[in-house]
Amino acid sequence: MAHISVLQKEIIEYLDPKPNQNFIDCTADGGGHTINILESTGPKGKVLAIDWDQEMANRLKTKAKEWQKRMIVVNDNFANLKEIIKKEDFKKIDGILFDLGFSSFHPDESRRGFTFQKQEPLDMRYDENNPLTAEKILNFFSQQDLEKILTEYGEEKFAREIAKEIITERRIGEIKNTFQLVSQVKRAIPERFQHQKIHPATRTFQALRIAVNDELNNIKKGLEAALEVTAKGGRVVVISFHSLEDRIVKNFIKENRNSLQGLNKKPITPKWEEIRINPRSRSAKLRAFTKI
Repeated sequence: MAHISVLQKEIIEYLDPKPNQNFIDCTADGGGHTINILESTGPKGKVLAIDWDQEMANRLKTKAKEWQKRMIVVNDNFANLKEIIKKEDFKKIDGILFDLGFSSFHPDESRRGFTFQKQEPLDMRYDENNPLTAEKILNFFSQQDLEKILTEYGEEKFAREIAKEIITERRIGEIKNTFQLVSQVKRAIPERFQHQKIHPATRTFQALRIAVNDELNNIKKGLEAALEVTAKGGRVVVISFHSLEDRIVKNFIKENRNSLQGLNKKPITPKWEEIRINPRSRSAKLRAFTKI
């Protein structure tokens, strides 16, 4: 499935890009949002497009050629936003976008174990230089640490049972692939809870992905940097995809009321027409603020 950028119209509405303004897309992915912003900021406006995944950044660099230096592509983690800006000498930032959903490239093409629907190695890294993988967590972390990851990052109510099952299984042999993990989760969760709306392994996979990539700390660092580097009157738009992310954004806006003004009391969510075309958008929530 090709990646479809979510809430495109709403992002442009809240970022409000104007000719010759400069923006940062912290999670550029396939460049859908980046290009929408570039189309609104001609003839001289620039977008600094950041992606943590080397393969995604490389793909984006081929698109950048069409935009003749108006799109600057960087392969890095948005947690390092201030350093990236300094290195690229990217000044007068009128707005910043964070689309926190992981790209459809990752479950569909990356073969790194982001999906429970295919048999793949348990990798789950965005940055392949990261020494930590899901496989290492599953095979070497203590039962207590596994339970903590599943509880805090997956909000999994059967975290204890799943952690215990993982420990039991790895005594027999290493846990190497996604299907092994799915069968362990299914053995740990009572049968009557295995036929809910979401797949029983969803929360476990989410928790491991967040732990491997330290996603929640990265969001906090990225938001703090964004507020600092954005010009006064500039806007920051964040799209989150689960309650843990949304809570961080909501709390950040609340805690920094002296420096920013929230632009929407309730998060903006996709209309049913968008969900019908792109089911992956159904959990998206948009929050925005302006620097005062």
